[in-house]
Amino acid sequence: MTPLVTAAVLVAAGTHAGSNAIAHRITDKLVGPSLIAAGGVLIGLLLMPFAAVPAAAAWPYLIASSVVHVAYFALLMLSFRLGDFGQAYPIARGTAPLLVTLFAAVFAHEVPDAPAAAGTAVSCAGLAGVALWGLRGRRPDWAAIGAALATGLSIAAYTVIDGLGVRASGSSVGYIAWLMALQGLVIPGYALYRRHGELITAARPFAALGLFGATLSVLAYGLVLWAQTRTELAPIAALRESSVKSCSCGNNRTGQRLAPADGVLTPA
Repeated sequence: MTPLVTAAVLVAAGTHAGSNAIAHRITDKLVGPSLIAAGGVLIGLLLMPFAAVPAAAAWPYLIASSVVHVAYFALLMLSFRLGDFGQAYPIARGTAPLLVTLFAAVFAHEVPDAPAAAGTAVSCAGLAGVALWGLRGRRPDWAAIGAALATGLSIAAYTVIDGLGVRASGSSVGYIAWLMALQGLVIPGYALYRRHGELITAARPFAALGLFGATLSVLAYGLVLWAQTRTELAPIAALRESSVKSCSCGNNRTGQRLAPADGVLTPA
């Protein structure tokens, strides 16, 4: 991995953590993710005129990724409903790089060398440590752990799908624009179903903050997609999860369960 790619992924990790932090600053935990997702749709639509339309070979990946992202959001909400943030999120994000390594070897024929494999293992071990620290003094909630592992599987799936898709697209910007537009309507749609006419009133005071969070989210995943066109998938997946420690360690330290719409629900 070149210094430029490494820097891009580290910036992506930081901006992703910033987007998650903004989601937590918005007091209404259904409004926050909805605004960020809707903002992603808007940004994607604004980017489309300035980027090439993804090549035909990329569209199966775009559609598959959108479906898997829906599964990711659903599984993440289930994880937070069953368990606590400090346990579920590090498990979900920490298992993903190991699975990405496996999936990339099978589907992209990318077998990491010894240093890359060691780096992935160290990253995952660190995230496992965050999860275990969150469990101290309490019995494991196996239902929550199972949901978190399923969430990690969905993260790994869309990571590899998008890595292959962006390489086939011919345009990293075009791919992220269409991906945001396709998968970003799910959370706002769910929020409208749950809250009906109250959603607009509740969202209005946080509109600017939500748009800023959306900008960070799109930038974060756009940088990751660009990096995936420059190097192997597994090291990128491991490096970008460095944002998880900053997201997890300061949240929900009491071990309380979160409501279905609580937690970090920003895309990717």
